[in-house]
Amino acid sequence: GMVSNWTKIPPPLFKKVVIVLIDALRDDFVFGSKGKQFMPYTTQVVERGTSYSFIAEAKPPTVTMPRIKALMTGSIPGFIDVIVNLNSPALLDDNLIWQAKTAGKRIIFYGDDTWVKLFPKHFVEYDGTTSFFVSDFTEVDDNVTRHLDRVLKREDWDLLILHYLGLDHIGHMTGPNSPLVGPKLREMDNVLKKIHISLLSKEEASLPNLLVVCGDHGMSETGSHGGSSEGEVHTPLLFISSAFEKRIGPLTQPKLVQQTDLASTLAVGLGLPISRNSVGNLILPVVGGKTMREQLRFVHLNGFQLSRLLQENTPAYEKDPGYEHFKIAEKSHGNWIKLYLEGNNSEILLNLGKKVLKQYLEALKILSSSLSKQVAQYDMYSMMVGTVIIMEVLLLLLLSFPKALSSRAEFEVPLSPPLFSLLFYLMCLMLCAVHVIVCTSAESLCYFCSMSWLTAVGVMMLISALMCGILSAIAKIFENSRLPLKNPVVSSSRWSEINVLILSGTIGHVLSLGASSFIEEEHQTWYFLINTLCLALCQELCRNNFLLKEYDPQHGTTVKQNFDSIGEASECKNIDIPAGGNSKLGKASSSAEFIQGSDKWISLASPWIILICCRLLRSLNQTGVQWAHRPDFGHWLTSSEHKSELSFLAAVSLLMIFFLVQRRCSLVSKIAMALGLLGVYSYRAAIGNVVFPWQHDTKDISKGITEARFVYVFVLGIVFTGTKDLLKSQVISADSSVKSTGLWEVYSGLVLLAALLFRPHNLPVLVFCLLIQTMMTKYIWRPLKFDAAQITIMHYWFGQAFFYFQGNSNGIATVDVSAGFVGLESYVEIPAIFLTAFATYAGPLLWAIHLLCYLSSEVNRDSAAVGHGCFCYALMRSIPVAIYIVLVTGLRYHLFIWSVFSPKLLYEGVHVFITATICLFFTATDQNHSHKVQD
Repeated sequence: GMVSNWTKIPPPLFKKVVIVLIDALRDDFVFGSKGKQFMPYTTQVVERGTSYSFIAEAKPPTVTMPRIKALMTGSIPGFIDVIVNLNSPALLDDNLIWQAKTAGKRIIFYGDDTWVKLFPKHFVEYDGTTSFFVSDFTEVDDNVTRHLDRVLKREDWDLLILHYLGLDHIGHMTGPNSPLVGPKLREMDNVLKKIHISLLSKEEASLPNLLVVCGDHGMSETGSHGGSSEGEVHTPLLFISSAFEKRIGPLTQPKLVQQTDLASTLAVGLGLPISRNSVGNLILPVVGGKTMREQLRFVHLNGFQLSRLLQENTPAYEKDPGYEHFKIAEKSHGNWIKLYLEGNNSEILLNLGKKVLKQYLEALKILSSSLSKQVAQYDMYSMMVGTVIIMEVLLLLLLSFPKALSSRAEFEVPLSPPLFSLLFYLMCLMLCAVHVIVCTSAESLCYFCSMSWLTAVGVMMLISALMCGILSAIAKIFENSRLPLKNPVVSSSRWSEINVLILSGTIGHVLSLGASSFIEEEHQTWYFLINTLCLALCQELCRNNFLLKEYDPQHGTTVKQNFDSIGEASECKNIDIPAGGNSKLGKASSSAEFIQGSDKWISLASPWIILICCRLLRSLNQTGVQWAHRPDFGHWLTSSEHKSELSFLAAVSLLMIFFLVQRRCSLVSKIAMALGLLGVYSYRAAIGNVVFPWQHDTKDISKGITEARFVYVFVLGIVFTGTKDLLKSQVISADSSVKSTGLWEVYSGLVLLAALLFRPHNLPVLVFCLLIQTMMTKYIWRPLKFDAAQITIMHYWFGQAFFYFQGNSNGIATVDVSAGFVGLESYVEIPAIFLTAFATYAGPLLWAIHLLCYLSSEVNRDSAAVGHGCFCYALMRSIPVAIYIVLVTGLRYHLFIWSVFSPKLLYEGVHVFITATICLFFTATDQNHSHKVQD
């Protein structure tokens, strides 16, 4: 026409829009057999009604808050949103809700309170429910549905959003194949029926209404989410409106669209501007009933918004294929408009319009793909500062290695000379100058630059101090190497197979972190390492039992003299004879410990028994990515028809746990442990996981809050008893037996807590953990006289393997969120986080505490053994983390950075925090350290 109207926003296509978001709704729950069985009304609308069906693909991380952001902004959230998901801040990005409020739309919301946190003061009416209390299946949805009848009768709203959480909670607690899923889907079907009928009855001739049904994410085969498996990323997306044509003919497979496409589509449907940072495409069938001119107008608006976003993020945007396609389509669109305004209504105009539409859609697809790849803007300056600090600390640990493993177990950082040196002040000035230059020239927002100057100067001083400390340590090493030794000793020691395996295994594991496939299947690395370790221990035991005895007859008298004393020592369960370096005498005396009797053969068989245990544990839980879908023994046990077998296994496992733990506890702790384990079974019976022999039906299911709290009382009682003994050994008397008992009781309390939090089918993991620890202590570590460093690394390896034996992986989906709500009536943040973290890292934690128990109980071992163990444990955790941070920084543009590398980084970060806590506990209980402090 005479005046251009392209800057005006098109009028809305729908009067009222209702968005029903069903948390964790998988695509097969609607389009599969479950949909036909439990959602008959929805299935009828999909197959024969006025609707369009799609499968919306969500990008990882598949947790609620990032998915809501993707649905409402059309952008791809960062992985840090996994952590922010726990306490969502207000969303500041341009989004559909803000645009609707600005346009005067009245929005009502009921459901997950994450929406209320993301969009404060945007809703004219709302009622939020907490999303983290996963043991609530019914009330959390009833609180949403109770508002429906009243709201649907009213006319004072334009956009209604309902977020149902019950299905997600059922998935977390019992999995997607639970008998509770069917009734919940039927309940959702009735809700959708009520809304759809109400919208149809209220429709006017001018504008139709729209019902959108979607999920924020799906759920894995174990019922969790957060990863990138098909069940987690594929969700149904339904558009139901009388504006659409009624479906004719057989139902075809729903087309795959991106979850980010919803924001653009709803913006057009509501007559709103498309969000500025949206990378989504308009879902064309939703506007397919409009005229060709209107359709071309809609896709042009979408293309214009995407091309503008590309210009903001890419300097050479004109050479981008998507931008070139868009400009070609825009030119064709102009030619079509000329023909249209000339009054040409022939078939040629229609065909040309379809051609232009196809060009636009192709351009939108390429633009969206290009923007999705470029959407990650990395704060390189902050990342480099953090990486430098981490690498400096690692280098300092490595330089302190010889002194930390010396007889005094000292770990000294020479800070006072560097802090008063000229180099320190010069480095501080130089780094501050670099900070000023970077922060004043940075175009994008930088986290480190946004800190206060006092904090920034403190970080610069830390970097300078660490660098000066490293240089001072290197200078001291060179200085000591030049000094002549007073008593030079020719060492005849050589590297054993165990030492070679430990070194090569550690290096191999660190190098494997650079490959996405090795991260996805990291459990295979640890299974291989512990299996190889068992074979190496078997070889060492055979050599110790047979070869040394045959080829060293000159030590026969020594062996005979020591045999009686060793026999007496073996009666005391906590006493060990230290190894005499690598001398043959030490090895020969150790072999005398089981020259006679059955212990010798049990010792030789123990590595093979451990291998069998590990093989059985591998069959219990399939983990990783490649074979996670395969059926395992855990799935068989958790199916409803095998509840009696699971009950029997759980009962036997709890008895075995008591038998293996009680041997070193006091009488009071033994009674508390027995009652606590009985409470664990009662809790699992109360929530319907297992049954008592006299139970005939499981209809009377509760949340088990009383039973769980009953167990917590005994956990706290046992840990308190152990802590009291530890304080007594530190303050009143230096009796090692009191300290040993105290540590074991703390360990027993943690075992009882793990038994409560573990799913019933995972209780054998706890049994085998205790069994392997007992066998290795009695039949491998004591006879072979390994030093503290070797034993620490073995504990670390087995701890890592048991992390994966639990069913964990490097994907967020395997985190058992339900463990954080055992015994809680409502969501309490700190206890929930603690319990979830403990349940996830129970394997590494229990092996670390057992290491402390073992090193402290060996009274004849070097007094610095606990210090050696603490240092080695910290070093074993620091090396892979520091190297991984460097690798992941270099691989930040890798295809799998969000789905593989980022979740692993999150796991590593939490594990470092837990390791730091363990090392503090080591230091607090180290009597050798406390004596040095007193001196």
